[in-house]
Amino acid sequence: MYKLIAALAFASLAFAQHDTAGQPPEGKLAEQVYKNIVELKGVPADQIGPAMQFISASLGVNCEFCHVQGKFDADDKGAKKTAREMIAMQNMINKNAFRGRTQVTCNSCHRGASHPVGVPQVLESDAMPGAAGMGAPPAGGAQGPTADQVLEKYVTASGGAEAMGKVTSRAMKGNILVGGNSTPIEVLTKAPNKRVSISQMGGNNSYTAFDGTAGWLGTTGRPARGMSAAESAASSIDAEFYLPLRLKEIFPQLRRGRPETVNGAECEVLNGSAPGKPAVRLYFDKSTGLLTRLVRYADTPLGRNPTQIDYADYKTVDGVTIPMRWTLARPNGRFTIQLTDVKSNAPIDDARFAKPVGEVK
Repeated sequence: MYKLIAALAFASLAFAQHDTAGQPPEGKLAEQVYKNIVELKGVPADQIGPAMQFISASLGVNCEFCHVQGKFDADDKGAKKTAREMIAMQNMINKNAFRGRTQVTCNSCHRGASHPVGVPQVLESDAMPGAAGMGAPPAGGAQGPTADQVLEKYVTASGGAEAMGKVTSRAMKGNILVGGNSTPIEVLTKAPNKRVSISQMGGNNSYTAFDGTAGWLGTTGRPARGMSAAESAASSIDAEFYLPLRLKEIFPQLRRGRPETVNGAECEVLNGSAPGKPAVRLYFDKSTGLLTRLVRYADTPLGRNPTQIDYADYKTVDGVTIPMRWTLARPNGRFTIQLTDVKSNAPIDDARFAKPVGEVK
């Protein structure tokens, strides 16, 4: 939880350094918005926050490890100088050894520790060592299903294209669980790609929305802020009302990966990428054909930040099988949404998804 607090603290500081209520001005570079930028000169200003979150997660530290609270531009701490040297080293390695592709990152060596471990660990039991997390190829060299076959099974398991087409909106209610606390949440979705979630926090409503074109965030009594291009691209995937039917269109280059086990279920894996969209990895339950996990990756100047969404508790509502529970996890925090009520084809005005002008009511 301390990482989440640190990330939020950094975000608050970042937004305070310019006079707009949201992301840094579009098109501005880091050195035009923030003070004392050295190794990240030339980087878009809205990528500084994600880059700092990447460092925090990779080293398992908070902002104060490198920065002086309230004086983020100060060079008082040696760790900040070291961080700059490490960024320069990473960039040099990737340039010289990997033709500029980001293959080596902070996490390559640190793995969640402030100091890399250079010595292999000894065995703590009689169990034979294995390549954890690598995923096993199909048994006996057998060929698995193609990407198209995996998607076809997903569509069928979801109820089929005809049943999905008969539903054009959903009004859902439930609870969001964060750090052991549960609060009410309402999620409204509308075809083809509009979505807003409204959660109650401390007597105020918190909004996360995608209006069909761009995303925005807001809290009661404060001006709404637009999402960055990267945030909107991620939010657009969450807002896809007919996701099973649209995956091949969104990600034309879907490739089959190694099968993996997720929460005890054997899964087929598809990897997808497309211009303007975050790279994704999709996990489909071999038995049911349903989507069990989606991992999307947001590029930062230093590496990729992952967001993992697990889908569970599938129920059939008006002919369409949908997840009633999803758990979203990032390096700096996680939450679970559990739905208790779903109404199909509920009348929802498009204004519910539009970014408010001025303060959020």
